[in-house]
Amino acid sequence: MTANLSSLLYLITGVLFILALRGLSSPETSRLGNLFGILGMILAITVTLLSLNIFFDKLIFLFIALLIGGSVGALIAFKIPMTAMPQLVAGFHSLVGLAAVLVAVAAFYSPDSFNIGEFLNIKTASMIEMGLGSSIGAITFSGSIIAFLKLQGLMSGSPVIFKGQHFINALIGLSIIFLIVYLVFQQTLFNFWILITLSFLIGFLLIIPIGGADMPVVISMLNSYSGWAAAGIGFTLENTALIITGALVGSSGAILSYIMCKGMNRSFLSVILGGFGATQDDKDINKNQEKKPVKTANAEDAAFLMKNASSVIIVPGYGMAVAQAQHALREMVDKLKHQDIKVSYAIHPVAGRMPGHMNVLLAEANVPYDEVFELEDINNDFSSSDVVYVIGANDVTNPAAKTDKSSPIFGMPILDVEKSKSVLFVKRSLSPGYAGVDNELFYKDNTLMLFGDAKKMTEEIVKSLE
Repeated sequence: MTANLSSLLYLITGVLFILALRGLSSPETSRLGNLFGILGMILAITVTLLSLNIFFDKLIFLFIALLIGGSVGALIAFKIPMTAMPQLVAGFHSLVGLAAVLVAVAAFYSPDSFNIGEFLNIKTASMIEMGLGSSIGAITFSGSIIAFLKLQGLMSGSPVIFKGQHFINALIGLSIIFLIVYLVFQQTLFNFWILITLSFLIGFLLIIPIGGADMPVVISMLNSYSGWAAAGIGFTLENTALIITGALVGSSGAILSYIMCKGMNRSFLSVILGGFGATQDDKDINKNQEKKPVKTANAEDAAFLMKNASSVIIVPGYGMAVAQAQHALREMVDKLKHQDIKVSYAIHPVAGRMPGHMNVLLAEANVPYDEVFELEDINNDFSSSDVVYVIGANDVTNPAAKTDKSSPIFGMPILDVEKSKSVLFVKRSLSPGYAGVDNELFYKDNTLMLFGDAKKMTEEIVKSLE
């Protein structure tokens, strides 16, 4: 395949990826966006394979690797539950980062294979690209591993903070910048591996102090990192498709992180430095629960309130995802709409464990897109609503974000559910949310707690509505 034809086809892949991003910006066009992304990736892989000047007996090993990797990816995609999707995304980010590091290592040890110079005498531009690509890739890998462990519950979601943490992070960060520059002039194995080691370390240190409330921002941020790592290595490989794809992923992830931080009233730099997400002491939480009484109700009570309401707003959260209650919720809403009750869904930007988590779950249950509203579009409607049904959401409905300056979630915009006439809160217990903060909404006079599994409780409400 000629170089001009390859460049043209790579340009087409870039257009397909741009169309994919555009499609994924809305639930209504997300399926088409996914299709464009798949077509773009198939074309990129095909062009790359046809551009390789190697014999078939060597090419067969690439096909075997593609078959193994593709089969593993397909198997995971088919079996993974929606509740584990954030962990899956974090895991895939780590693999992208590790791939960037491994490509950089291969290029450093065998630069003649990449036409970038000789061993320990690599071209200046290529050395800068490799240094940046390997460093960002290592940060992405170790940071994504920590994010995976926190999301999976294998590591506490509470922030890990120690004295002098920010100073150590700053020192390591400056050392990485110095090593990238120094490596251009002193291309030694020691300098190269020290750079990668420090990058692995800073990735670990950047994510451990970030608490659960800010985890969705971390996911989008790591997505951005993985893109920039791929783009950096794309320059080393002189692969146009990898450069375009990496730049698209990196820039879109950075923009999404900025939008989410703005929507949460967070400073992006503060989130990265672990300035938020501290948890309350368990003793304080238990003390609050002992002192403050809560009102409880059952499915029949909830059904009675809803049947006599003119408008109901549904607020889904991670608890709905864990219980897989989206289909039961859709059935309940259909019953209410059949009785001419207006029903809407309110989605907080960071509901769940990753951006768009709730939207995907509701789309899986075929919830009409025009019934789903973002925070800024529906927050004023709570004061005029008769009933709010909070199913598994916690931190995103906590009034402490507006009233308690000592709270780790203070300043984060929340859904103003407490302004509704009645709040039905479905939860297994009074335990705090992922941010580790006791929810003041539990103890409001207009709140009724529906203790139990979200799916089972919703199904019981459906029966009572009948």
